[in-house]
Amino acid sequence: MARIERFEDIESWKVAREAVNLVYEATNSEKFRRDFALCDQIRRAAISIPSNIAEGFERDGNKEFLQFLAVAKGSCGEVRAQLYVALDQNYVDQAVFDRIYERLLTTSRLISGMMRYLRQSELRGSKFQ
Repeated sequence: MARIERFEDIESWKVAREAVNLVYEATNSEKFRRDFALCDQIRRAAISIPSNIAEGFERDGNKEFLQFLAVAKGSCGEVRAQLYVALDQNYVDQAVFDRIYERLLTTSRLISGMMRYLRQSELRGSKFQ
């Protein structure tokens, strides 16, 4: 695994950022924006993903990082669930749904891989050196 020096180097953060942009693009439609509750919630949940990856990384400890990664992974699931509501209400079409869903699934898998790595790593972060 390449050395990660900034949260911006983390692949799951990069993909999550793409997912956030796709969610914002999808929620900019007039029809979607009128459902304020769903629009606000899906945006908040999407923003939570890269935010928690970044915050966990900046904590400088594996245990805290793992906790924040778990929250980010949970937010991936939350956005996917809300995306189904958007699809069912015809706020997004199948192509938009698939594009966002794929980014979220990739993010979730990358987070899982990072979590596995951290659990097995001898490194414990600068807090514990």
